[in-house]
Amino acid sequence: IDSSGRFNDVVTRFVVACVLEAFTYLHTQGIIYRDLKPENLLLNDRGYVKLCDFGFAKRIGLNKKTWTFCGTPEYVAPEIILNKGHDHSADYWSLGILIFELLTGSPPFTGSDPMKIYNVVLRGIDAIEFSPIHINRTAATLIKRLCAQNPTQRLGYGLGGIIDIKQNKYFQGFDWIGLHRGTLVAPIQPTISGPDDVSNFDKYPEKVENPPDELSGWDADF
Repeated sequence: IDSSGRFNDVVTRFVVACVLEAFTYLHTQGIIYRDLKPENLLLNDRGYVKLCDFGFAKRIGLNKKTWTFCGTPEYVAPEIILNKGHDHSADYWSLGILIFELLTGSPPFTGSDPMKIYNVVLRGIDAIEFSPIHINRTAATLIKRLCAQNPTQRLGYGLGGIIDIKQNKYFQGFDWIGLHRGTLVAPIQPTISGPDDVSNFDKYPEKVENPPDELSGWDADF
């Protein structure tokens, strides 16, 4: 997304669909993810999106809550900020934030420091301006339903669960069966020479640090 600036609906729909498949498995196992963001999405050799970094994931069981404060500020749900206890609905909130960022290139809630971001989050998604150039009405409606301030009112929280999200108008015509079977062609095809090709990853200089000599003499009497 850094190089593209933003994605169109075709790419966004595919990325979000892959995330929903992952959430379906995690949530049925009683696991909440809690760290959805573009940096934690990887493409495999066929362009399918995979979740990575499960450092904040937690098994809470079904119909249970947890009170641990964690997550990336721009993606943290209001109930986490207010320490009201949260469950899998916090993942649906972050999914709405992800859709917004994929379509526009930046998350809806931003600020110069985490506290300022949290204050903006608590004002709610309705206080955010949606650009009709980047976000069509169907996408905007989906985002707002996923980012309802009340966790129990979010799309996906009802009896239908994630199926309710998959059946949203934004995914009309999407080949869910093809995605599940792995036969659907991904809109972004990574260029790689083989399974060991890491050329698409960012390159960092190798850090080689020699520890300084200990000359304080603290051990002279040993």
